[in-house]
Amino acid sequence: MSDDTPLALAQRLIACPSVTPATGSVFDAMEAMLEPLGFTVSRSIDGVAPDGPVENLLAVRKGPEGARHFAFAGHLDVVPPGEGWTGDAFAPEIRGELLYGRGAVDMKGSIACMVAAVAEIPAEAGTISFLITGDEEGPARHGTLALMQHMAERGVVPDLCLVGEPTSVNRLGDMMKIGRRGSVNIWLGVDGVQGHVAYPHLADNPAPRLVAMLTELDALVLDEGTDWFQPSNLEITDISIGNPATNVIPARAEARISIRFNDRHSSESLAQMVTRIAERHGGWARPVISGEPFLTQPGAFSAMLADAIRVETGLEPELSTTGGTSDARFLKNLCPVIEFGLNNATMHKRDEAVAIADLEVLTRIYERVARAALAQ
Repeated sequence: MSDDTPLALAQRLIACPSVTPATGSVFDAMEAMLEPLGFTVSRSIDGVAPDGPVENLLAVRKGPEGARHFAFAGHLDVVPPGEGWTGDAFAPEIRGELLYGRGAVDMKGSIACMVAAVAEIPAEAGTISFLITGDEEGPARHGTLALMQHMAERGVVPDLCLVGEPTSVNRLGDMMKIGRRGSVNIWLGVDGVQGHVAYPHLADNPAPRLVAMLTELDALVLDEGTDWFQPSNLEITDISIGNPATNVIPARAEARISIRFNDRHSSESLAQMVTRIAERHGGWARPVISGEPFLTQPGAFSAMLADAIRVETGLEPELSTTGGTSDARFLKNLCPVIEFGLNNATMHKRDEAVAIADLEVLTRIYERVARAALAQ
């Protein structure tokens, strides 16, 4: 088997353990794939423990002066394999028509397809870049944001960007993501006064106030959704008092909520609303923002990608904004961005696997859309 097929490239990447935050061998493999194709590769180590260090890679193959610039983006870090794999999660294995290994779908397989696609596109077609990070699966504090800073320092600005997240649901090509909801997590708490349960007048129990706060928050209807976004939702994700004694009124009660929100809101407006509710119940709120919502309006870019999908699969892809966050929430500040990639049925699961045939088809789709974007 040739070592430049999407299958062979995916095997090389999967064979490099790269649990987030990732550095080292997997980026060595990526650089070795891109340099023979004429790319100038620069790598950086960003951040420190506990969220780093993170490795980021920027590779650019310049086209003629004034040519269009198309960027492929993705991540080489993966989630921990966990227990119960049939084989070794980082020893790629072909069984039947599937390639098994951590990252096969999310998203080393897609990155392999990007590289294989670009190998078929001549440099004179236009400028192509790869924006590859090592912490998309982690806090994402030292990954794409740092990579974008390096791009700004070098004057690298794409016209369009395609992120290879696994967006397909039932069959390769049935869905692309043209936007994502925003995400904010908020830590909540109420401070009281510890005391004996038999002498409540000498204490101040924070638990009832926290319960009242959470009841009010849980009853909120943030919106009914929009043309492109599902309704925003607020979920209680943790409640904690940590009281080991049965006869002690606790001094503090805490909780955490997560809000996924559409473009009717901003993280700041939601944080302010929750803070007001918390303070009304004598508590406090500390928000941690993961990202704002974004939408790439349907138009020329989504039409180009849909055309490529249609030719190669016969499917009409759904334009969606469902799911969690991705690095597209940062990249949208550079240029229009769309996400499209492999079937997501096994991502983050044990025995993660990709159909070998899908790697070939996705490579052809990526080549088609890149050629079309550069020819605009």
